[in-house]
Amino acid sequence: MAQAQVSRALCVCTTLEEFPQVHGFATRFDNIWASVGVHPDNEGVQEADLATLLTLGKLPKVVAVGETGLDYYRLGSRSIADMEWQRARFRTHIRAAQQLRKPLIIHTRSASNDTLAVLREAGEDGSSGAAGGVFHCFTESMEVARAALDLGFYISFSGILTFKSAQDIRDVAAMVPLDRILIETDSPYLAPVPYRGKTNQPAYVPFVAQQLALLHKVSVESMAQTTSDNFSRLFGV
Repeated sequence: MAQAQVSRALCVCTTLEEFPQVHGFATRFDNIWASVGVHPDNEGVQEADLATLLTLGKLPKVVAVGETGLDYYRLGSRSIADMEWQRARFRTHIRAAQQLRKPLIIHTRSASNDTLAVLREAGEDGSSGAAGGVFHCFTESMEVARAALDLGFYISFSGILTFKSAQDIRDVAAMVPLDRILIETDSPYLAPVPYRGKTNQPAYVPFVAQQLALLHKVSVESMAQTTSDNFSRLFGV
C-alpha cells in the first residue's frame, strides 16, 4: 500500500467469527479501519443481533456497519420469499447503523429492488436520521445507481471497472458525481487489469483510480484526492 501511495483502507467484516481478527488488524495500524457485520450470503454463522452490533460498533476504529444487504444469486431451489431471513438480518444492520450513526456498507446481488425497498422502508432516504453509506463493488444498472444516489448513498467501484467487458459499469461510473465516488479492492477478488485473475490487494487500487480519472476527464492525482476526501467524509476519519 505504501509503495503504491494508498494511504488508508477499510477492512470489512463479513462474519462475527472473524470480527476479532478484523478489529485487531485495524487497531494495529493507524491507517486501517474496520466495520462490523454479517454478509447476507453467509449461512450457518453466528447471527448478528442488535445488541451485539451496537456493542461491537462502538469499539475504537470501527467506522461502519456491514457488509450487509441482500444476495439472491444462489437461491437454488428456494424462492425469494424463503429469503426473509436475509431481509430480517439486513433490517437489523440498518437499525444498528442508525443508532450508532455510522454508515452502512451495502452488498446487493440479484436483489437490487428488494435492497432499495428495505432501505426506503427503514427510512434510509438521506434525511438526518438516516445512516447512509455506500453501495460497494457496484455492478448494478444505471437505474439502481441513480436510486442509490437519490437515497444519499455513495457508490464504490472495484477492479471490474478495468475489465474489457464492463462498459456498462464504466457508463455508470462516468455518471456518478465526483463527491459520491469511492474505490476499493473487494480483496481477494476482482483484481484490476493488468492483474486480473491474481489475488487482489490494496496496492492495486490506483488502477481503479486511473480508470475513473479517464472517465471523468481529470488527473489521477485529482481523483486520488477526491476519493480520499470522500472516504474521510463518509467514515468520519
